[in-house]
Amino acid sequence: MYLIMFVIGLITALVGSVAGLGGGVILVPVLLFLGDHYASFNWVTPQTIVGISLVVMIFTGMSSAISYMKHHRVDTGIGLVFLCGSIPGGIFGSWLNQFFETDGFSLFFGIVMIAVSLLFFIPRRQAGQSLFKTGMSREKTVDGKVYKYRMPFWVGFLLSFCVGMLSGLLGIGGGSLMVPAMILLLNIPPHIATATSMFMIFFASITSSATHVLLGHVDWSHTLWFIPGAYLGGTLGAWVNRRLDGQVVERFLRVLLVLIGIRLIWQGLG
Repeated sequence: MYLIMFVIGLITALVGSVAGLGGGVILVPVLLFLGDHYASFNWVTPQTIVGISLVVMIFTGMSSAISYMKHHRVDTGIGLVFLCGSIPGGIFGSWLNQFFETDGFSLFFGIVMIAVSLLFFIPRRQAGQSLFKTGMSREKTVDGKVYKYRMPFWVGFLLSFCVGMLSGLLGIGGGSLMVPAMILLLNIPPHIATATSMFMIFFASITSSATHVLLGHVDWSHTLWFIPGAYLGGTLGAWVNRRLDGQVVERFLRVLLVLIGIRLIWQGLG
């Protein structure tokens, strides 16, 4: 069982790091499935799963963020604005988790994920053309190419607060909405969006998981076995991402969002 936990942590973190999603969107359904079908995972509960997912995402986000920052792919300015909203949002969502059944939220969120994936088929604005004409002016160089974009503070704060709340409530990480928002709204290249997302997920997961720890939702005797695989998977995922073309990363994200949406809808209907 402990080897299975290590492998689950490795695979979920690797996939999550490549797409900038954090891995919780895969870890949560896997644990739900194991809890329903195997006696060795009879300790699994919805609250325990969310707590484990958020703790594991700390280490996925840390290893990924360190790797991405070494290669100057994280936009820390945008990332810090997102943290201003995602940290209080994550604490609020974690607190709400103990009062709500998440099936209805899962159904709604799954539909949103599929809708977001379809938005990627809309013709994109040219590089350097942002939806917003005012706000923070950002410039980032990746592989010798300069990218420019803008973001008003209030847009980043409100967006990240809502995403953080969903992350704390469902334990799936905020990257599944934040990455598409950065790509589609702000015209940020996929490589920068995924890297900045993992930077945000690292810090947001600390506060969200701390809330779940205080509420007694984290089973440390099992959680600790996921962490080594998650740390290794996050590092490998960042390595894979750097070697993929931006369009490949975007297509991978599009397919993953559809699969996530189907899984969430299935969970909500179940």
